[in-house]
Amino acid sequence: MFRVYGYLRASTEEQDATRAKAELEKFTEQLGFGVAHWFIENESGAKLQRPELFRLLDIAMPGDVLLVEQIDRLSRLKSEDWEQLKRLINDKNIRIVSLDLPSSFALMRNADEFTERILSSINSMMLDFLAAFARKNYEERRRMQAQGVAKAKIEGKYKGRREDKDLHSRILQLLDDGRSYNFIERTISCSRHTISKVSKRRKAALEEEVL
Repeated sequence: MFRVYGYLRASTEEQDATRAKAELEKFTEQLGFGVAHWFIENESGAKLQRPELFRLLDIAMPGDVLLVEQIDRLSRLKSEDWEQLKRLINDKNIRIVSLDLPSSFALMRNADEFTERILSSINSMMLDFLAAFARKNYEERRRMQAQGVAKAKIEGKYKGRREDKDLHSRILQLLDDGRSYNFIERTISCSRHTISKVSKRRKAALEEEVL
């Protein structure tokens, strides 16, 4: 028997990384499986080094399933980084199943060796296509955003990225309650970087009060 590991990702702390969790749970239940563990993080898909993704890859055993909503949750990587990630996944014989790749669903059903090899070959080709499309879409959105920022700066309308004050307030409350970074990450789906930033601000504020 294999285990199914769910991977949920959003690019920023303001986005809900758990948005697709219910849909993925329903999908696995319909096939008669459960999700052994969820790996959730708020990191850019254009970045190879993602702590929760690599924790999943470290824990998973040959034959286990890496389940995602869409391939762009797994990769918006440039080609060389995608090849590196794909090599890590293939070397451990981890099977990628994604809701936007219907041919991958069969990898969660029993099949003879010939059928499995055919499906694996098809999925490999489709994975490369979807990963390349996700990267192209990412680069196009970045280009359009850069154009928008440049125009706003010229017109004097650019104010920069606003902080999520509600998120920071929740982090601060959990820190005050003595919660660990890992607990806060799991509870409100934010990055360690953001928790660290809020923690440093709190420490600096306390030091100012003492002075």
